[in-house]
Amino acid sequence: MRAVRVSEPGGSEVLEVVDTDAPVPGPGEVLVEVAAAGVNFIDTYQREGIYPMETPYVAGLEGAGRVTALGADVDGVAVGDRIAWANTLGSYAEQVAVPWAKAVPVPEGVADDVAVGAALQGMTAHFLVNDCFPLHGGETILLHAAAGGVGLLLTQLAVAKGARVIATTSTPEKAELARGAGAAEVIDYTAVDDLAAAVRDLTGGAGVDAAFDSVGRSTFDASLASVRPRGTLVLYGAASGPVEPFDPQRLNAAGSLYLTRPKLFDYIATTDELRTRAAAVYGDVAAGRLDVRIGHRYDLADARTAHDDLQGRRTTGKVLLVP
Repeated sequence: MRAVRVSEPGGSEVLEVVDTDAPVPGPGEVLVEVAAAGVNFIDTYQREGIYPMETPYVAGLEGAGRVTALGADVDGVAVGDRIAWANTLGSYAEQVAVPWAKAVPVPEGVADDVAVGAALQGMTAHFLVNDCFPLHGGETILLHAAAGGVGLLLTQLAVAKGARVIATTSTPEKAELARGAGAAEVIDYTAVDDLAAAVRDLTGGAGVDAAFDSVGRSTFDASLASVRPRGTLVLYGAASGPVEPFDPQRLNAAGSLYLTRPKLFDYIATTDELRTRAAAVYGDVAAGRLDVRIGHRYDLADARTAHDDLQGRRTTGKVLLVP
């Protein structure tokens, strides 16, 4: 089978398509024919060594497909069932062995590509607005990268909860996508000299209740300066690079702010939590309450281009590799 292997940390050039043996499902695992694999920023962090990895490894954590074989001690799933997953290394491949405890059933009415788009990114948006900074209605939030996969989903979920979303994007096309998802205002961050001042202008000088920042180094200071006293900065990514170490006294000086650096996997730590969260997201998708935009599809052989486009901010919505 074909798979995308990383032999050493580095840029996208270390992604190599190889022919390798198909995996054999071990106890508790199911073998899946991959219909689509998700491309996420965490894949680039792992590839670059920001998140240290043992090499060589097959890249990718997320995908969806049809079960073709069962390992020992697997109950509750059958050959032919469709499943999705968000935390199984080796997903950039034609076949992958997935621990059944880390997988979720894909309901009828949810296509494979949409199931991938709603998996890691959908559950991320879900935990951010339900658990990390719970929205109850009436809040104003700042959201960076609003036209990305998480951004479009988070905007829809936040608006459905009654929040006002101030979005940032970099192009008119991305701004239109953010507005289509429900953003009340959109700031082109390339066109303003002082992003925090622009945000405060839109909030009567008060600042936002929470800032959701997946960009990291290049937006962190502006995010911090945009939050009202006793508000929260949710730093959930580092698309522009990791934030430099900083003095926590800045949180005091800015008005007793809260800062959190969450990741999805701590919010789907058990099989029950994973499947409950996935069911909530897929339920919204199936009911038409949550639109999953599949922005880009690449062949497995074009994984380097997919990574380059994602990191170069040339993508919108969900990015997929199709074996």
